[in-house]
Amino acid sequence: MSDIDRRRFLANGWKLGAGLIAAAGVWTSWDLLQPRLASGFGGVVRSVPADTVPEDSVLEVPAARAYLTKIDGEVVALSETCTHLGCKVPYCASSGQFECPCHGSVFNRAGDYLAGPAPRGLDHYPTTIVDGVVEIDTGETVAGGPPGTMTVDEPAKGPACEGGHGG
Repeated sequence: MSDIDRRRFLANGWKLGAGLIAAAGVWTSWDLLQPRLASGFGGVVRSVPADTVPEDSVLEVPAARAYLTKIDGEVVALSETCTHLGCKVPYCASSGQFECPCHGSVFNRAGDYLAGPAPRGLDHYPTTIVDGVVEIDTGETVAGGPPGTMTVDEPAKGPACEGGHGG
């Protein structure tokens, strides 16, 4: 094998390697270049029949990252994200309130701010009832009300959950 053949072999090898790396980059980036579908979180999520949404509690809808409840007979979808620093806020069945385990913010069943460092109540998602099923538009967020806004006047039902501070 002469020096010229070795040089040509190495040059072709480098070109092939660079081509494979470029192809791998395009292959792994292809999903990012595709348009987002308007279903699932960030779009419209079909959830549950409207008549199964509770009037005195909440129903979690994991696909929408939201909770459903009825306020004055109207279905309301509340974001599960605390307006303070974005922690997931669980609903405490014993107190009947949302209690953020991270920094202690407390919200009532309607998402109204009750206590803690959160700057406002829980954000809402628009809902529509289509063929008896609640559809949650997670692509649009309605900001929660400022402290002092009270949609429902419901005192704590009982003790706070572990990590919560009650209301």
